Parts: sequence; structure tokens; C-alpha cells
Amino acid sequence: MFGSPALIPDRPSGLEAGIDEAGRGCLAGPVVAAAVILPSVHELSGLADSKLLSAAAREALAPRIRACALAWGLGVVWPRRIERINILQATFEAMSRAVQTLCRSPSRLLVDGNKTVPEAVLLRFWRKGHAAPGPAQQAIVGGDKSVDAISAASILAKTFRDRLMRHLARRWPGYGLETHKGYGTAAHYAALRRLGPCPQHRRTFRGVLPDQAKTAPSQGRLC
Repeated sequence: MFGSPALIPDRPSGLEAGIDEAGRGCLAGPVVAAAVILPSVHELSGLADSKLLSAAAREALAPRIRACALAWGLGVVWPRRIERINILQATFEAMSRAVQTLCRSPSRLLVDGNKTVPEAVLLRFWRKGHAAPGPAQQAIVGGDKSVDAISAASILAKTFRDRLMRHLARRWPGYGLETHKGYGTAAHYAALRRLGPCPQHRRTFRGVLPDQAKTAPSQGRLC
């Protein structure tokens, strides 16, 4: 988990944290979530869903977001944990870890998609980092395009994960992780057939192991 230094208020703040993730649909690498609290007035231009921005635009925005944010945090859940609890639950856990690291206690979480984080999961991590009461939550479909704090979270999660995947590609060469970042491209599937999975692959995901094409369990979805 990563984020701004710990500074925990003891009462509700009225602040809202935007939350988004990166890497949910990948065959390899962790799922990464970010939580960002922006000031009510800011001068961050160009915020958008990270998938709609070029890599250069994301990399330019990320340090500006970190400098502008009142608080930001990252949560990471690795493949073995994803295999144990499924990708939907791992995404909720990554989001909860990101919120845990925030140096301010938001009173509301704005979660990209159509699902909020289950209270039991959120509070398990919230109580490790915050003395304030647990926050309210609101799910916002398309929030990464319409809510600045969620867009900022999308960019931080994506840029951090992309850098991490480039690092992992040096440790496990031959799969092209630095290019496709773990997604199921034709080149990635070809590498899996040639090399077999590495420790960063999610072995419960369809197509990672040769005999999974028809038998792999479906993964939970967070839209």
C-alpha cells in the first residue's frame, strides 16, 4: 500500500474520495486501486478516464495530481490473493487498502462503476488507518469520465500499475508484460502457449493454463 503520510482526523471531514482501479481484467500482475481526495477548487486540467488518455498524458498528469491532492493512496492485491478470493473481491480489497492509506478521513467514497465496496471489507481496512466513523459510499457508472476525483484515481492507478508491469517484465521476460501490461492479447496468449505461466499469472483466469478453456470458473465483475 502506498499513499500520503499518515495524519488521521478523529471526526468526519466532509471530504469525498474518488476511487478507481486498474488491471482487473488482466491475465497477469496485480489489481491496483487508487483513492484521491481533491480540493473543491483546483486547476487540474485534462482529467479524464485514464484509458482515454495517452501514456504521455497520464504520466504528465500523475505528479500534478499527487501535488494537488489533499490525500491520495494506492492499494495492491497480487495474483495469489486474486486466485483465492476471485477478482471482484480482490478489487474491493485493493480499493479498501487504498482508502486505508489516505492521510485524511473522507466522509464519502465515490466509487467508479455500479457497485460499492462491501462494508465488511471496507471497515476491516478502514479501522487500521482511521479513527473516524466509516464513510458513506456512492457508486457512479462512468465516474472516471465525469467526476474529477475518480478520474484522478484512475490515472494514479493506471500509471503506477504500468510502471510496475514494466518492472515485472524485466524479472519475467518473454511474455511482453511491458507492452500489453498483462492483458489477454494475441501475443500474450502465444507467449503463454510457448512458455507456460510465470508466478505473476492468475492461474484461475480462463486461458492462462491450457486446460482452462472450458473449465475455468467465471470471474466476478465490477462494471
